[in-house]
Amino acid sequence: MYIDPHIHMVSRTTDDYAAMAAAGCVAVTEPAFWAGFDRSSPAGFADYFRQLTDVEPARAARFGIQHFCWLAVNPKEAQDTAFAREVMSLIPDLLDRPNVLGVGEIGLNRNTRAELSVFEEHVALALEHDKLILVHTPHLEDKSKGTRLILDALDAAGVDPARVLVDHVEEHTASMVLDRGYWAGMTLYPDSKLSPARAADLLECYGSERTWINSAADWGRSDPLAVPKCALELRARGHDAAFVRDVLFEAPTRFLRESGRFRLPG
Repeated sequence: MYIDPHIHMVSRTTDDYAAMAAAGCVAVTEPAFWAGFDRSSPAGFADYFRQLTDVEPARAARFGIQHFCWLAVNPKEAQDTAFAREVMSLIPDLLDRPNVLGVGEIGLNRNTRAELSVFEEHVALALEHDKLILVHTPHLEDKSKGTRLILDALDAAGVDPARVLVDHVEEHTASMVLDRGYWAGMTLYPDSKLSPARAADLLECYGSERTWINSAADWGRSDPLAVPKCALELRARGHDAAFVRDVLFEAPTRFLRESGRFRLPG
C-alpha cells in the first residue's frame, strides 16, 4: 500500500490509474502544474482547476484511489506577474473544496525576481487561509541558489516549517531543507532528478521522519510506478517492511494530515 504525493494525473491515461491501483496505490495528491505550454488566459486555469477539483477525483475513484489536489500558478507561468495575479484571484473561492489540501506547487523556475514575487504572494495566500504549502525547486537553473532563495523567503514570511514540503531535493539540497525544519520531497524520474537508487541513498542518510518520495509523473518522460519501484530498491537493500511502509505511506500521511482534509477510508 502506498501514496504518490506528487503526480500530475490530468496528463496520465486511465490505464495508469489501473496500473497504480494494481501496484497498491491508495491515494494521490496532484499539484497544479504547467500544461506543457503557457496558457493564454485565466479562463484556461479556471477549467484546469475544475479538472483538479471535480474531474480527476471521480476518475481516480473508479480504481479505488483517492485524489487530492493543490492549487497555484506554477513558477513556469509566473514570469508575467499581472497574469499570475489574475489567476491567483480564482484560488480563494476554491480552497474550501473537499479535496484541496493547500497551495502548490509554487516556487522558482528560472530564479527571477518576478517568480520570487509571485512565490511570496502565494505564501501570503496560504498563510491567510491556513493552508499547507508544496514548493517546486528549479531544475534547469541553479537548484542550490533557488532553494536558498525559497527557504529565505519562507523564513521571512514566518511560516511553520512543519506545514511546508520543499520538493525535488537532490543530494546537494536535501540537508539545506531538512536543517531548517522543512519537509523534503524526493522526485523519481527516468532521466533526471533522482533514480530509485539515489533516493534510497538519501533515505539511508536522512531517514523518513520528514521526507517523502514521489513520481511527479506528467506529460513528459516519467514513470507513474516510480514509487513502488523505489520500494523494491529499499527491500533489495535489506530494509524491513516497517521502514518501507513508513517511506511509502506513513510519512506522507503525517504531513498531509496537517491539511485537515487528508483522510483515507478504514
